[in-house]
Amino acid sequence: MRLFKLPTNTFRHGIHPPEHKSETNGLSIRQFPFAPLIILPLSQHLGAPSQVIVREGQEVSRGQLLAESGGYVSVPIHAPISGVVQKIANVPSITGKMVPGIFLKSFPGSSQEVVTGKPVDVESATPEQILQGIQDAGIVGLGGAAFPTHVKLKVPEGKTCDELIINGIECEPYLTTDHRVMLEQADDIYNGIRYVLKATGAKEVIIGIEANKQDAADHLEANLPSDLPISVKVVPVKYPQGSEKMLITSLLGREVPSGGLPIEVKALVVNVATTAEIGRLLPHGRGIQERVVTITGPGVTKKGNYLIPIGTPLRFALEQVGYDEDISEVYMGGPMMGVSVSNLDISIVKGTSGVVVFTQKEIKKSSKIYPCIKCGACVDACPLSLNPSQLGILAKFEQYDLMASDYNLMDCFECGSCSYVCPSNIPLVQYFRLSKSLVRKRKAAESKQHA
Repeated sequence: MRLFKLPTNTFRHGIHPPEHKSETNGLSIRQFPFAPLIILPLSQHLGAPSQVIVREGQEVSRGQLLAESGGYVSVPIHAPISGVVQKIANVPSITGKMVPGIFLKSFPGSSQEVVTGKPVDVESATPEQILQGIQDAGIVGLGGAAFPTHVKLKVPEGKTCDELIINGIECEPYLTTDHRVMLEQADDIYNGIRYVLKATGAKEVIIGIEANKQDAADHLEANLPSDLPISVKVVPVKYPQGSEKMLITSLLGREVPSGGLPIEVKALVVNVATTAEIGRLLPHGRGIQERVVTITGPGVTKKGNYLIPIGTPLRFALEQVGYDEDISEVYMGGPMMGVSVSNLDISIVKGTSGVVVFTQKEIKKSSKIYPCIKCGACVDACPLSLNPSQLGILAKFEQYDLMASDYNLMDCFECGSCSYVCPSNIPLVQYFRLSKSLVRKRKAAESKQHA
């Protein structure tokens, strides 16, 4: 497939939802209290679940390994607190299903000092050792995807990475996690870039930042290390610019082929908070135990950016910041690509970039779905130039294979732009999410039959 040379600094289509970032983008990161009980699902990443190596009743120290990687596309889990393993049992998850997990009871008087492991020295380590160190640290994409970072950074045989893009876009409304990380953790970001450069062999680094974070761009540019080939580029504000394919188009003027990955156009994209964790953890051989989370929304009393232990129950987190009695919906992640939760007993996990709370006042009063009026608004909004209207009609008639073969269903990354602009209130993203799931199940079943 021919790659089209596109104008830089932007991508086709997209939307401009209200940003709602001013309430937290000026608030410094604060340490969050340790919950008395931490609940850790073993599936906090895409790929095979982690495998438990501790037993019930065992005392553990903060940072200690609790569960090993379940395979190559998997990462371990470390203790976010010092305490005792209360039980190993099923825990509630954001999917609504019960999944295997670990209940960890905190020691109230503990200093919560972190266990240090085997450091990975960026100067002497090989690319393979750096990738192994990233996996050993349990690092996944912190922008929300939670894909194991060591897998993402592994350049396939025969491919090369010319440009490494550090994604500081954070286009999701309400969230300011990455914004604060760029302002407060510049040294960790640049240290992380050193590791990723060596692991990937990239020749150039571009930090992409949207224009509504000019202070972060200025701060990073003012502190650029002289020994690194880094440039900071500011792009216009547009959703969903944080998607790696859109960002590659905006910064490099290249288009990732349908069904392809960024490495097809000699680029790799890494979230800025993920990069900071690499730079923070690998020099000490530590595992990830906490992450920065934006807790905000009209229903939150003490909005802010908090450094929260992974496994903190959502209910405990909301009790600490205070929330409105008229609470209606709670999103893990932002309102565009996040998931509305049905249970406050689920945990904040590695991929949780934000918690957004809405009251009855902000939620649409009418949930009635009207027929498609063929207005074309969804087509104009789709950043991948798909036809959401036609895909929605095919989904209604359960033509899932046709959606995938003729209308590129699997290219959809569920940004929500089509649903946002639809005047008929059609939940297009939900239709596509279900359709993609069914297509994957059918392919898996076919593969088993031919095996």
